[in-house]
Amino acid sequence: MSTQDPGPRPEDAPGLDTGGGVQPGDTPPDAGQTSGLSHPQPNPSRVMPVFAIVLIALIVLGVAAFFVARAFALFD
Repeated sequence: MSTQDPGPRPEDAPGLDTGGGVQPGDTPPDAGQTSGLSHPQPNPSRVMPVFAIVLIALIVLGVAAFFVARAFALFD
């Protein structure tokens, strides 16, 4: 079993004043300092989603047609 310290002791942490306070500028800001985007984002293409929906519809229709054909074959 290791007897190493699990982390820094508070009294060894840099930038701490007596009582546990920190100097201004020692802590990171609450929010990022940038606002907005650097350039307009391109609109995604609509070709692939339409192609995917058409492909899925064709597969579903093909499977449905197969089962309808199998059902009529059972009645012969």
